[in-house]
Amino acid sequence: MTKYSCNKILIIQTAFIGDVVLATALVEKLKTFYSNSTIDILVRKGNESLLTTNPHIKEILIWNKKTSKYRSLLTLIFAIRKRKYDIVINVQRFLSSGLITTFSNAPIKSGFRKNPLSFFLQNKADHNLDGTHEIERNQKLIEFLTDNKPAQPKLYLSKEVEEHVAHYQTEKYICIAPASIWFTKQFPERKWIELINRIGTEYKIYLLGSKADNSLCQRIVKSSNGNVVDLSGELNLLESTALMKGAVMNYVNDSAPLHLCSSVNAPVVAVFCSTIPQFGFGPTGSNGKIVETTKKLPCRPCGLHGRKACPLTHFDCAMSIEIDALLKCIPE
Repeated sequence: MTKYSCNKILIIQTAFIGDVVLATALVEKLKTFYSNSTIDILVRKGNESLLTTNPHIKEILIWNKKTSKYRSLLTLIFAIRKRKYDIVINVQRFLSSGLITTFSNAPIKSGFRKNPLSFFLQNKADHNLDGTHEIERNQKLIEFLTDNKPAQPKLYLSKEVEEHVAHYQTEKYICIAPASIWFTKQFPERKWIELINRIGTEYKIYLLGSKADNSLCQRIVKSSNGNVVDLSGELNLLESTALMKGAVMNYVNDSAPLHLCSSVNAPVVAVFCSTIPQFGFGPTGSNGKIVETTKKLPCRPCGLHGRKACPLTHFDCAMSIEIDALLKCIPE
């Protein structure tokens, strides 16, 4: 067993929704080894709703990056110092999270070597895009406390959340999350429409997303012949997760809904366009599948996070994906 005191642990992950979901694997692993420890987590404002029902997290600290970003950062650092954590685990590689970690005053600080303040860390790990999954990379931050086998990310769904979506689950259905903030990560609108039209009316199809995705979803509904319902902006993140959990299949981009599915081991097809699974953000559950172009494109991947437009204008990484490959993933 470890020689370190692990009574109070803080995990820092103030990136986006999917990153927070993947970081829950650390919570699961640490709680397995240290059942009596107190685990807190720091997230950016807006992502805290994912974790409010997690029984293993004592307190959710919030960093408001949009309002007085640096003033709130300073306030946050002082608040964290007062809590006197034994261990701080920084899952990010940026200066701001490095500052929080460095000034936390925790005896043991763990993070990635790519963080510009990593020389203040007692435990360091590499973060390489070598085909290793992100949960495996994150596990390296705590393997000195546990072992080298990552847990699965997990979101906890309350009875109220599951009851809220129950009336959508009276017949067989498929969920599609068609949007992404990055154009080159998003399967094209007309390809989603083609998929829905070829699925037909055997399944009800729910379109999921935020209010910002409503116009896209409405266009898909109007151009589709299937039994399609637009739920964009109607469900929160945990409610969407509960609905996806009961679906016959979920179709998503390389984006947050993919990791929501993984967190409850929901069946999911992840469509990778300009990005590639080798970056380490594919499905982690036993019900996950990946569909991507079969063409050998010298321009793919064109970036780690996606782009606002295809640099070569053809967007062949998405347009060459066969709809048949998606349809084959629906269980018979």
